[in-house]
Amino acid sequence: MEPMYRVEDKYSCDERAMTLIQARLKSVLRPDKNQTKDDGYKITSVYFDDYYDTHLHETVDGYRLRQKYRVRIYNDSFQTIKLEVKYKKDSRVFKKAQNITTDQLKLLLAGECLPDEQPSFDSTVTLFNLAIANRGLAPKVIVEYDRAAYVFDAGNVRITLDRNLRSSTDFDGFVQGNQAHYLPVPSFDRVVEIKYDEFLPGFIAGLLETGNMNQTSYSKYRICREAVTIF
Repeated sequence: MEPMYRVEDKYSCDERAMTLIQARLKSVLRPDKNQTKDDGYKITSVYFDDYYDTHLHETVDGYRLRQKYRVRIYNDSFQTIKLEVKYKKDSRVFKKAQNITTDQLKLLLAGECLPDEQPSFDSTVTLFNLAIANRGLAPKVIVEYDRAAYVFDAGNVRITLDRNLRSSTDFDGFVQGNQAHYLPVPSFDRVVEIKYDEFLPGFIAGLLETGNMNQTSYSKYRICREAVTIF
């Protein structure tokens, strides 16, 4: 069965435009389930790549089909740790995800495979294990930012507003309660992501119109890899 890919369009903007968009969205759409505070929530992801940085090069070279492997937490909490494989086909994305434990996270950060009692290509654990065993998949960078997100049921629409991008390679600090030292990446600080299944309602498109947004192929993984390399 063909996986359900969602549209994911990205736009860069300044703080003025983002503040305007957020005020409009708050008055019409509901915040997503992760957003318990009015100003949003924190996302921290560890991205993995192989011996040859295959997934970084796929992004830099603009491959139509590409993948990313990552582990994600919210608001510094390790109660829910998501293991994800994200597939991208042009401007559409599809994710496989499942929860793992802190002990499993530590194994991954050490470059070790996870116990896998029921291997399956539908399992992110299996996919990570295959990439670790065959391609030397290992943690490369930690990506952190602040997000506000709003949803609308028709079209399964989700609008995210991301600010304050920062990066780190302090994996030991991360696993100890997310105490890693982060470097800000101010040149790529704000991005609006528009995600939906098949259609975007016209009134939502109107809420996003500011005359001051530029569509971009923005990749937080690529930007943060380049930032930590520079520093």
